[in-house]
Amino acid sequence: MGFRGNCIDEVYVDIDTWKDGGAKCQIIPPSRIRRCLKSQIQQHKSPSLTPRYIQLANGLRALLISELKDGEWGGTAVEADQDYKEEEEATAEPRQEDDEGDSGEGTEEEEEKEEEEVDSDFEELNEEKEAGKRASSEKQSAAALCIAVGSFSDPEDLAGLAHFLEHMVFMGSEKYPAENGFDAFLKKHGGSDNASTDCERTIFQFDVQRKYFRQALDRWAQFFICPLMIEEAIEREVEAVDSGESLSLFLLILFLSTIKPILPLVVLPTGNAQTLKQEPKEKQINTYQRLRDFWKRFYSAHYMTLTVQSKETLDTLEEWVREIFDKVPNNGKPKPDFSHLQEPFETPAFNKMYRVVPVRKVHGLTLSWAVPPQARHYRVKPLHYISWLIGHEGKGSILSVLRKKCWALALFGGNNETGFDQNSTYSIFSISITLTDQGFQNVYEVVHLVFQYMKMLQTLGPQQRIYEEIQKIEANEFHYQEQTDPIMYVENICENMQLFPKEDFLTGDQLMFEYNPQVISEALRWLTPERANLLLLSPEHEGNCPLRERWFTTSYSIEDIPEEWAGRWKEELALNSDLHLPEENKFIATDFELRSLDCPDSEFPVKISSSDRGCLWYKKDNKFKIPKAYVRFHLVSPVIQKSPKSLVLFDLFVNILAHNLAEPAYQAQVAQLEYKLVAAEHGLLLRLKGFNHKLPLLLELLVDHLADFIVEEEVFSMFFQQMKKTYFNILINPERLARDVRLLVLEPSRWSLVQKYQALVEGVSVEDLLAFSRELKEQLYAEGLVQGNLTSTESKQILQYLTNKLQFHPLAIEVPVLFRVLEIPEKHHLCKIKSFNMGDANSEVTVYYQVGYAHGGALL
Repeated sequence: MGFRGNCIDEVYVDIDTWKDGGAKCQIIPPSRIRRCLKSQIQQHKSPSLTPRYIQLANGLRALLISELKDGEWGGTAVEADQDYKEEEEATAEPRQEDDEGDSGEGTEEEEEKEEEEVDSDFEELNEEKEAGKRASSEKQSAAALCIAVGSFSDPEDLAGLAHFLEHMVFMGSEKYPAENGFDAFLKKHGGSDNASTDCERTIFQFDVQRKYFRQALDRWAQFFICPLMIEEAIEREVEAVDSGESLSLFLLILFLSTIKPILPLVVLPTGNAQTLKQEPKEKQINTYQRLRDFWKRFYSAHYMTLTVQSKETLDTLEEWVREIFDKVPNNGKPKPDFSHLQEPFETPAFNKMYRVVPVRKVHGLTLSWAVPPQARHYRVKPLHYISWLIGHEGKGSILSVLRKKCWALALFGGNNETGFDQNSTYSIFSISITLTDQGFQNVYEVVHLVFQYMKMLQTLGPQQRIYEEIQKIEANEFHYQEQTDPIMYVENICENMQLFPKEDFLTGDQLMFEYNPQVISEALRWLTPERANLLLLSPEHEGNCPLRERWFTTSYSIEDIPEEWAGRWKEELALNSDLHLPEENKFIATDFELRSLDCPDSEFPVKISSSDRGCLWYKKDNKFKIPKAYVRFHLVSPVIQKSPKSLVLFDLFVNILAHNLAEPAYQAQVAQLEYKLVAAEHGLLLRLKGFNHKLPLLLELLVDHLADFIVEEEVFSMFFQQMKKTYFNILINPERLARDVRLLVLEPSRWSLVQKYQALVEGVSVEDLLAFSRELKEQLYAEGLVQGNLTSTESKQILQYLTNKLQFHPLAIEVPVLFRVLEIPEKHHLCKIKSFNMGDANSEVTVYYQVGYAHGGALL
């Protein structure tokens, strides 16, 4: 997969991450691709979004996006202003003193969250909750502003000043002096805000209920007009910026330490207490004055791009923006330019092996290359084309071969398009591989395989057939994309306005416009062994990494590439016959026709088929009218809950089934067909969604592999060991252990995780798993739901295929599938549990209140 996915450190029941998506979608027909407004903006044809581009007298450029639909009236600017003035008078706030020092804009910490134990009942509730959040966010108005300045502009003696300023501007303004007044205003009116700083850009964004958008916009704009930046707040905000040590930041700093000493970036782009407080005091530097100087120099209107989105008329939005943001000062000075600093990673320190000791028990390998800046090739997107092939998981791919050798669990490749990976000085192309224990022991063999694949790409050259497939898939996704939260959308667009011409503001980062083999070949030319940087994370390095980076305590070491391997890579690399380009993708949708209704319409799903082996519920989409469908089947079995061993075998079964599907189903995934296998409490859940044209083809693939389940000894051993790690990691986590015990108390006939772990440790075999698989499929009840752009006839054919292929018998006894809990006696109960992880000083307290109907029928 490319960088759009999330790195997998554990393999458990989940095999794919659903993309965020609610029920509501915005339809963007293909005609949108080349249709432009008079203002030359390539825009959504959806009536729900209409943009207008303007430039203010001070040089600030703005894109206004109206959410008004055809025929809706948003009122005039005068009427809207009157509403807001009345509201402002009613909600005027006195200056607030807040000692927390939290500006409300958030930080850039990237904390790795452990995977939650799969529990389908709670997972369903969580998905509904997330859908509810998305639905509510559709009512929000949002704005984002991007400034063409970042950490590259940090002074040499004040590392992190750009990031620090991003925090300090939130400390009140001359017009609204309350130190955290804006944050309080947003919280009061259901809003949120954030900000981020990278190499060459700083972005601010917020959202709020539409009723308060005008007032919030005026408060927010003052940060760029007349911020107070209270000197007394510096001490507190330095602590907020100094957010501590994180592995991701350490790896970034370690990587940037190989750069030529030509950019401030090599110091510490985020800054900390040492660079912003301690060292300035020692050198008698006035941080406060330098902060104000930095604001005057770089927070200039002609550096800024603004995007606003609200359910107002374009005329109203334009009047507000001109009235409010015309006051942003313009210093008339040229923008920072670092494009002359080319090839900064051409240093002896780059082409080496860096070994790092991580906190988590995971083996991770990253290969990185620095290539010339690629932003100017956005219409071709050469790195995206290359990452598509590198991250491919189908037959003939790097990951396919590594999985067959049981050397890797996951692979991600590409450029994540952040400022630290792509800027005017360089672009980074990386390949990150999650290794197994065997893969770690054969790490240079893994690297060799990657170099062989690179050599193959360079030898065969760019392929127009593959480029056009990617182009078609990206266009399909773009045309029928699900509605994005306004705050995320405006954040993306305001940055696009810094990078692309007007006609490509909305599409420049998403579409592949033109095939140019010369541009792709030139990018490939840089991806050679002698230009690669190798980074290996493993707890096995403990005790063998004597080095410490200046700002962190993480251990690492640097070593030259072994002569044996360096010599092999300098010679002509022999191609590997197991590696080849992807086959033609048969899952790409080409039929987007909306199906006609072939049965009576209904508001809710209706049962259209029922037998002793299963039933099917159906609902035709006549509201959103998009060529997509949702298919779900619950295959209920009585054997899963027989014993802890059965549950362990079921978890292994679902994991290995996912592993077996990873390669053949990958083409469907890249074609925007999504699937998920879930080990539910009483059965296997199959969930699919995507373009209806090829969705039945994907379901047939899943059912075929379920019917013909196989497992190899090596694969079984790999997942057996991984399952032990997964169960153990859950048991030593106080929060997750407490949850398991709570559910054990509440749910009748529930097996605990301790019992499952004991059953796994006592041992299960391949023969046990195959026997369980046969028993599981012997008796089933298949309950399904089909919703979307499929007819009832097509839906029945799906159920028919499933029952015919699996050839299961009806259930001999009814299996309880409803979620039930015991009624707790009406008094206080206390359950104490000693943590399994004696080295963890943290404690977990869970308070559970049971609410229901009392005996008299009164609601408790």
